[in-house]
Amino acid sequence: MFYKDDRLALFIDGSNLYAAAKSLGFDIDYKLLRQEFERRGKLIRAYYYTALLENEDYSPIRPLVDWLHYNGYSMVTKPAREYTDALGRRKVKGNMDVELVINAMELAPRLDHAVLFSGDGDFRPLVEALQRQGVRVSVVSTMRSQPPMIADELRRQADNFIELDALRDIIGRPPRETAPAQDG
Repeated sequence: MFYKDDRLALFIDGSNLYAAAKSLGFDIDYKLLRQEFERRGKLIRAYYYTALLENEDYSPIRPLVDWLHYNGYSMVTKPAREYTDALGRRKVKGNMDVELVINAMELAPRLDHAVLFSGDGDFRPLVEALQRQGVRVSVVSTMRSQPPMIADELRRQADNFIELDALRDIIGRPPRETAPAQDG
């Protein structure tokens, strides 16, 4: 499915990929991920999309965002919106779908292959639109979680489905171990 002279781009739905990897019990090593797709073709761009809570002194995702930015990823971020739902629970909303779709459509004329790291069925029309422009689309997500994190309609629309669990040994690193509890 990948050809050495393919011009490719990665479109990483950060929260979706994080949730998929977590459900499979591993962390993504983004340096290895980038190297793997540089090996598979001519990597034009690697986009990473995430919403950030701006009002907090420390965001747990900030070190990752900074590392990705300094290591060749094109970061697309926006402030997440905080709100309280009808039951009084604090919720965070930060959907990056529109930004991802716009970047993919703008880059499409210069691509042979787009790799979408998301299982979100809302991206099915994007995949279809890219295919109409002659771009092959691979989708990376998982069917091995309970429930599966790939929407069936997205998997069926893609030219190629890559099971995230199958990439574990290539782009994964084991989850950080917590220190064992001290006895006594």
